[in-house]
Parts: sequence; structure tokens; C-alpha cells
Amino acid sequence: HVQLVESGGGSVQAGGSLRLSCAASGLTYSRFCMGWFRQTPGKEREGVAAISSAGRTTSADSVKGRFTISRDNAKMMYPQMSSLKPEDTAMYYCAAVLRWVCPTGRSDEDYTLWGQGTQVTVS
Repeated sequence: HVQLVESGGGSVQAGGSLRLSCAASGLTYSRFCMGWFRQTPGKEREGVAAISSAGRTTSADSVKGRFTISRDNAKMMYPQMSSLKPEDTAMYYCAAVLRWVCPTGRSDEDYTLWGQGTQVTVS
């Protein structure tokens, strides 16, 4: 059973940090590009960052210098957020696609597997 499960969301004050986790199961993790997305009500899902199986990362301009992403061999991905702003409030999702190299552009249409999301609220 293929599954992505996010955890680590919560409420944090502006300027604070939060580390999310995404646990993958039921897939050959090393062959997948992992993506990280967020969505607020009434808006389209936004690609935040992605990390290839080789560990190469890309991120949106809006989070460069504040958010990082990493993965390990235990089928875990770790989005790390710092210097959080109220506009970072959103539901955050991890996603996966069977590709060695992550799709350019970070479109949600390029990803085939999705977690259920974890809420992050910055006040």
C-alpha cells in the first residue's frame, strides 16, 4: 500500500521555525522525486520545493533562504521552515513522482502520489 504521511504541522509565531516530516511507504523511495506543496483556501496549490533522488533541491523564490528540504534513506523527507511569516500559513503536502530528476516548474500536475497534508499556522 503506497502512502505518504505528513506530520509536524502546528501553530507558530512569526519569525519562528517548524520542521515537517513526510514518511513514505510502499514504494521504491530512491527512485522518486519528492515534492513539497502548500495550499490556502481559494487558491491553487503552490509548489514550495522539491528534492530529487540524488538530493538536488529546487525551491520557490518566495521561500528561498528560509525553507530547506532534505531526505534520508529511511524513506523520510524533512521540509524545514524558518523565519516564518503569516503568509506561510497553509496546508502543506508532500508528493512524489517516479522520476530520477524532479520536474521543472514544481507543478502539482507532475506528481502522482500525495499525502493528506498537515496544517501550518503562523501568527
